[in-house]
Amino acid sequence: MLKINELSKRLGISTRTIRFYEQHGLLPSVQREHNQYRIFGEEDIWRLQTIIALREAGMAIKEIKQALEPQGLPDSQRLRYYLELQRSLLTTQWLEMKRMAETTEQMIHLLQTQQTLPIQEIYHLADQAKHLRELRQNWQDQWNFDQRATTHDQDVHIRREEYPYYEQALTSTATFIHATAGEHGLDLGIGTGNLAGKLVASGVHMSGVDQSQEMLKQCKHKFPMIETRIGNMLAIPYPDDHFHFVVSSFTFRHLNQQQQLLALTEIHRVLKPHGRLCLTDRLIVDQAVVEDLLIDLSANGLERQSAYHQWQHPALQQWFEEHGYITKYHTIEQKVGCVLAVSLH
Repeated sequence: MLKINELSKRLGISTRTIRFYEQHGLLPSVQREHNQYRIFGEEDIWRLQTIIALREAGMAIKEIKQALEPQGLPDSQRLRYYLELQRSLLTTQWLEMKRMAETTEQMIHLLQTQQTLPIQEIYHLADQAKHLRELRQNWQDQWNFDQRATTHDQDVHIRREEYPYYEQALTSTATFIHATAGEHGLDLGIGTGNLAGKLVASGVHMSGVDQSQEMLKQCKHKFPMIETRIGNMLAIPYPDDHFHFVVSSFTFRHLNQQQQLLALTEIHRVLKPHGRLCLTDRLIVDQAVVEDLLIDLSANGLERQSAYHQWQHPALQQWFEEHGYITKYHTIEQKVGCVLAVSLH
């Protein structure tokens, strides 16, 4: 147990800042001795470290308070939840630092080869780094997956006639990836684990990433053998060259085209050499299908642009070609398909 002055020294922040967080309800469990001095336990310390990390990431007090109060999470699991949040934030920060190092390296190369550093090149590299940082920071869950988690599987079952391709899509993805026993795979946007569960059944070791803590809870309940982590496709909380393959179903459409390309770069980072990727989603091949889809969205009262972003085949195909992947496509139904991409390097 620590008093406020001791905690201030340990974390390198002022006592005034600690009191500020307490006054705003971010440290509700703080105890007091008989002389009214604040005393902080282990959970308070880890919670405060998480608050600091979230503030450094630019999150508002109200948003932090919501993030620190996952619904229905037992006290025994709160410390792990705080640590997972920190790991997700540190991954984003690490990627930004890595990008800064790469930008600096590019500047040094320009200086060595041209004996000067053109101001336009500096602006270009700086803008590029800023753009990537904003893409990661501006991603938000607009679909309330935490609230939908407990009824997700039931909703899928009820709406199976409306979306008959759902189960077929998961089966096709699991088949298409050609996973073998002993391989380590990653499911991005794992949700309640419906796709990853099919792969686990074939003897594959699976991990899963999702931004929704509630979805991960449901997944862990159904498939306790699957390792799950809080995160998203723009900052995957795993090291380089970690997985034999990556799969993802009905997640890519929640990213705009620029975010999709950034997500592919992240997937490429965590794949082992000659790794494989299988994406299943709304595969838009020609403009006529795009127009039909926009009509469907309008008929259902959805925004043409903001409802969600469709998977544009030509743009992704270009990325795969530039990064040394060969691809194969499989159509499930008119607007849904799989792409299997295998790295040649």
